[in-house]
Amino acid sequence: MRDRIDFNCDLGEGCGDDAAILPYVSSANIACGGHAGDDASMRATLRLCREHGVAAGAHPGFEDPEHFGRRTLPLSRDEIGMLMLGQMARLAAIAADEGVRLTHVKPHGALYNLAADDRIVADAIVAAVAAFDPNLIVYGLAQSQLTDATEAAGLRVAHEVFAERGYAANGRLLPRGQAGAVIESLEQSIQQVRDLVLHGEVAVAGGGGGGGGGRIALRADTLCLHGDRGDAPAFARAVHEALQADGIRIAAL
Repeated sequence: MRDRIDFNCDLGEGCGDDAAILPYVSSANIACGGHAGDDASMRATLRLCREHGVAAGAHPGFEDPEHFGRRTLPLSRDEIGMLMLGQMARLAAIAADEGVRLTHVKPHGALYNLAADDRIVADAIVAAVAAFDPNLIVYGLAQSQLTDATEAAGLRVAHEVFAERGYAANGRLLPRGQAGAVIESLEQSIQQVRDLVLHGEVAVAGGGGGGGGGRIALRADTLCLHGDRGDAPAFARAVHEALQADGIRIAAL
């Protein structure tokens, strides 16, 4: 059983109540103008992070706001590297102006999921982070190609798990649109959080009393909540309170 966890949320995306979420999390992944966000939203979110003592990180994604960065684009390794560098630099410049130090990088959406299985994409992301600032922590799906690539490059890594996303038997997130991909029940989410943080395991599709499925082990360094869901503030508060009740300290890495 662990005694602390980083609790992160994707913010600055223009579709959630960031100010209501930030008091309950320890790290924020800030949209860098690719899938969402602009200079004004980045600055506002950085200021909120500074106010609440929340670690600020870059959340770069495919430059496809029409699909919120959740559609895979056919980019080469070099193009992915340039995308990462450009978006990280844009956020970092505003962060420096606001006196905020960036601590981590987490790819967004389709880029994140692609990097979980495609080592070429994962290596491109890690190389870009290493070139930009090798002190940044790379957040990646637990036990994926991205976390493997980060460790191989000698960078700091955070194996990420999710509070309100369903898992497949291979440890990947269920595709959005598939039944069970998004957990709507707060009670079910809290149970998943406790399983992941306290026991290092999660129920997978088909488990929980039905046929097939079961449970798998996952490393949990950081726990994610999506900030674009309408009830994200209530979820953030409930998860925060549940972790505290179990004696788990919420703190940035």
